[in-house]
Amino acid sequence: MQIRRSSHFVPGANEKMLLKSLATEADSLILDLEDAVTPENKGSARKIICEWLDTVDFAGKEKVVRINPIDTDWGNADVEELMEHPPDAFLVPKVNTASELRSLDERMTRAEQIHGHSSPTVKLLVLGTETPTGTLNIQSLPQCPRVDALSWGAEDLSAAIGARRNRDENNIYLDVFRYSRVVTLLAATAAGVQPLDTVYVNYSDPEGLRAECRESADVGFTGKMTIHPSQIEIVNETFTPTAEQISEAEELLQCAKDNHEQGIQAFSFKGQMVDVPHLTQARHILEMAKALKI
Repeated sequence: MQIRRSSHFVPGANEKMLLKSLATEADSLILDLEDAVTPENKGSARKIICEWLDTVDFAGKEKVVRINPIDTDWGNADVEELMEHPPDAFLVPKVNTASELRSLDERMTRAEQIHGHSSPTVKLLVLGTETPTGTLNIQSLPQCPRVDALSWGAEDLSAAIGARRNRDENNIYLDVFRYSRVVTLLAATAAGVQPLDTVYVNYSDPEGLRAECRESADVGFTGKMTIHPSQIEIVNETFTPTAEQISEAEELLQCAKDNHEQGIQAFSFKGQMVDVPHLTQARHILEMAKALKI
């Protein structure tokens, strides 16, 4: 079980930011070759990140690279050069169709064979709603077997559809962005991959972040991307099962076992009727706790 409570962006080939990020409690580090790097610096940044992947000890953190869009020369060069010493995953932006991901999968498989890596070595984390077409096709994107998580993006989608803003005056997403978030969650969980919530761009608003994380976890997301080190602790805390949740999950499953031995499937637990869906949720909590060694 890959734990991605917090997936933290490291801007471009900024060694200072990388060192800071290595000292955080982020589960994943996303080395950003797309938005954080100017066009004239794409090649040099790529070379630096290739060197990091070969030489830097990431201390158990998942190594992710946000490559450039795969329909660009920059994206093609990213895949070709990064596969020599591959990361754990690529974060793929501005995806439109499942066929794009299948083509990427084929290229990655050939590169793994050339460099002597087992296949598939590199997973794909897909930003599925940064374009209108990607949003409409979101359900089909996890068909590529390398896809391990789906996320979404409000900022790029705003630009793509010409939206003046993506939140209202109460900091609530406007309808089209709420829709994008919901269909990402449903597409991910239907396919059995991780639903990963998008960034909270106002890094100077910790309480807003905390509230959004709680709501995100409540509806089923299991992690969130971060853009500032101060956000990581809040995100990790929110997506980590509490001692109370773990204890209640253990108690519920034991109660279920006792009732099952008597031939009872649905039963009362702490004043509520529970059945299979509640047990599934309890197992998810305990799986997460076990993975985190809580």
